[in-house]
Amino acid sequence: MSLSTDPSEIDHAARLLRAGRLVAFPTETVYGLGANALDADAVARIYAVKGRPATSPLIVHVASIEMAQSLVADWPEIAERLARRFWPGPLTLVLEKRQGKELEKNRTIPDIVTAGLSTVGLRMPAHPVALALIEAAGIPLAAPSANRFTELSPTTAEHVRRSLGNEIDYILDGGRCSVGIESTVLSLAKTQSGSEPMLLRAGGISRGALEEVVGPVASALEVQAGAQAAPGMHPRHYSPRTPLHLTSTGKLPDQGRGIYLQHERPPCRVDITVAVTVHQMPKLAADYAATLYEVLHRADAGNYEWIVVDLPPVTGEWEAIQDRLKRAATSFPPAS
Repeated sequence: MSLSTDPSEIDHAARLLRAGRLVAFPTETVYGLGANALDADAVARIYAVKGRPATSPLIVHVASIEMAQSLVADWPEIAERLARRFWPGPLTLVLEKRQGKELEKNRTIPDIVTAGLSTVGLRMPAHPVALALIEAAGIPLAAPSANRFTELSPTTAEHVRRSLGNEIDYILDGGRCSVGIESTVLSLAKTQSGSEPMLLRAGGISRGALEEVVGPVASALEVQAGAQAAPGMHPRHYSPRTPLHLTSTGKLPDQGRGIYLQHERPPCRVDITVAVTVHQMPKLAADYAATLYEVLHRADAGNYEWIVVDLPPVTGEWEAIQDRLKRAATSFPPAS
């Protein structure tokens, strides 16, 4: 499969985006389903294709700090520090968006992008194809993961094809995503309790790395109803079709054919009739994250009856992985 880094392919995709069409493109985290973030009708197609609820906002992808600044009401010094340190990269910053009829329409983010909220999440992806696409299009791109809502995120172009098929207009193939899980989402918006940075979603940049730059980072509460402050906050998310269970003891279901994703503990067989395939997951958190969705996609393709995941450590560097596993699981914590 050839990689879509040819400038002519990127230019074609950029023309489609300017015309209000949908293009899937690679980032370092996962593949995104992109539309012109300034075109409400184009963005509405994202929600329709994904089956995504209107209460879940989209992240807007930019090619420069200057493009990000043009979309927000204020660009505080803390945003500048974070952007200079982590952009391009897997960090989304949530800030108050520009509003008002007096503003240029071509630099105002429609409410459909932000689920009606006054804030917008902005990110500069660290993938050459993504950056070249945004620059060629000359517009910011609203882009959630290129998959059905709540299902596994795609880390290859083939994953996108399997999930969305012919419902989108073009797929740019940039190879396998290197980070493998979604971006960290950090809110810098002022709240009634103050303006302390708040972690809305753990992701490719660790809490510890953020705190080295900005000091203490608060944690957002789970939101069960209404508009979400960031993508990925629904209790059920990032889910394979195959039921996924978590274990801290290695215990397996008592029947059926499944796959065990081992980190440290070997599986504990309860019945010799249980058919289990053991897949050794990487020991390091970054390597684990880079392969997690790919392994789960393969498990779905293998027609297993269950997936059991040996829980990795509950430490700061594993926070994003723990979050993804918790939301993907049929039950958490496990009974065993």
